[in-house]
Amino acid sequence: MAKETDDFESPTTDDAEDDWAAAMAEQAMAEAAPAARAQPANIFPSFDDSDHKTSMMNELDMILDIPVQISVELGRTKITIKNLLQLAHGSVVELDAMAGEPLNVFVNGTLIAQGEVVVVNDKFGIRLTDIVTPSERARKIGH
Repeated sequence: MAKETDDFESPTTDDAEDDWAAAMAEQAMAEAAPAARAQPANIFPSFDDSDHKTSMMNELDMILDIPVQISVELGRTKITIKNLLQLAHGSVVELDAMAGEPLNVFVNGTLIAQGEVVVVNDKFGIRLTDIVTPSERARKIGH
């Protein structure tokens, strides 16, 4: 009987290890040569500049300490001067807002949010429920 031979032989363990080592070497060469890979276009070089980031942080730090006035509006009403002068301790002034309605929160006179009254450690506070977006603020300025 004649011995049959295959056109190819199954890889030995040494051959498999050689293939694995070649693949690892190829990967190492690709990682070592970043210039050969495609790089993103440097359209905005200032974004990559660490000095620019530092200067932006310094500018931001300067404005973080500027005090702003926050006020919360329960409601509004109009009264005559005569009625204003008659107000005394215990007087009740009717407002246009309904009980349970969201309160308006202003920063330096600009509406920035709405919220609800909360009591924390026997002090009143406000829990913000809705933040006014910059586009909504701009729209209200236009009116």
